[in-house]
Amino acid sequence: QVQLVESGGGLVQPGGSLRLSCTASGRKTSNINAVGWYRQVPGKERELVASIASGGTADYADSVKGRFTISRHNSWNTVLLQMNSLKPEDTAVYYCKARVITSIEGYIDVWGQGTLVTVSS
Repeated sequence: QVQLVESGGGLVQPGGSLRLSCTASGRKTSNINAVGWYRQVPGKERELVASIASGGTADYADSVKGRFTISRHNSWNTVLLQMNSLKPEDTAVYYCKARVITSIEGYIDVWGQGTLVTVSS
């Protein structure tokens, strides 16, 4: 019903920037009411980096405040994560997750496949 594809990851030097994109497709994209960007490194739990709700309210993890910006475009078709002043500790696989409102379950969470971000000199 909803599929998510992330793109934009890669290798960047410390202090550099990357822009990640989460593209939603499917018949139920209009039922999305929030999207979050998460990241995960091996051996650690997946953590929320930034999220944006239907009203446009954005929230950020303390570790990325002032450096990352989340935004959405064309309704929920594209959600961007602009990452500036990148640090080696930002290295991780980044995932987007959409919360989709459903008539039966109430909501379901849909995940993308992830995109790798490596910050290294």
